[in-house]
Amino acid sequence: MMDFLMYPIIFVGLVILFSSFFIVKQQTAVVIERFGRFQSIRNSGLQMKIPIVDRKSGRLSLKIQQLDVIVETKTKDDVFVKLKVSVQYVVIRDKVYEAFYKLEYPHDQITSYVFDVVRAEVPKMKLDDVFVKKDDIAIAVKRELQEAMLDYGYDIIKTLVTDIDPDAQVKAAMNRINASEREKIAAQFEGDAQRILIVEKAKAEAESKRLQGQGIADQRREIARGLEESVEVLNRVGINSQEASALIVVTQHYDTLQAVGEETNSNLILLPNSPQAGSNMLNDMVASFVASNQIGEAMKKQQDKKDDDSK
Repeated sequence: MMDFLMYPIIFVGLVILFSSFFIVKQQTAVVIERFGRFQSIRNSGLQMKIPIVDRKSGRLSLKIQQLDVIVETKTKDDVFVKLKVSVQYVVIRDKVYEAFYKLEYPHDQITSYVFDVVRAEVPKMKLDDVFVKKDDIAIAVKRELQEAMLDYGYDIIKTLVTDIDPDAQVKAAMNRINASEREKIAAQFEGDAQRILIVEKAKAEAESKRLQGQGIADQRREIARGLEESVEVLNRVGINSQEASALIVVTQHYDTLQAVGEETNSNLILLPNSPQAGSNMLNDMVASFVASNQIGEAMKKQQDKKDDDSK
């Protein structure tokens, strides 16, 4: 009978013994109470408590945590906007008691302060300034939270304004404005590009005309020089200038006909002609030269006569 009663007693003893030990994970703090009153704070590792008398009242994580708060408010230019504020906070290791007993709902407390600061700062700014000065808003939130939460055992690591979401109609209007500005800039660039192309094309055409004129002038100069040399050569063999000119014209006439005949894909139409056409042209040229010389001689004689009368 005694042996039968020993087994339950041993079992209960083992249960009580094992319940006296507990393990606390890394970056965690456990609050121990004795008969409902704070006893101690246990950190990571194997810990021991008095069974039945002591109990684990709660656990607090010592890791950095993040709370996202979405605040809707109005800017100075009467635009409703939603801001997402991310608050990174941590329980101070030396103030676990304050964090556990002074503040029951830390998330609600942090959220209230974020709402208060954001709704105090954003109405002072225009919508464009909210985007530009979002870091200033985050700094103001952190400063206010740091002062308030430090007494409760919480340290604010960083606050970030991670999203700014204006009203849908405002976003559509802003997109239209941005699109118009970009189209305006694009039109200006296109206009500048076309103007540059026109100017450069005009410069190129002017340079082409100049070079073309220079080439024609050089060509005519060389032709004249060649004709002069040809006449001199013919004069040396007893052919006078008139005969030499006729020979050169006829030669060029036949050279031209030969060059035209060599073009297989030419659309040129040859009108009826005869070898006498070159002779007639030469005769007309000679006649005009003679008439010009006669007029020049008459004008010279008349001028000489006037000079003698004046003396």
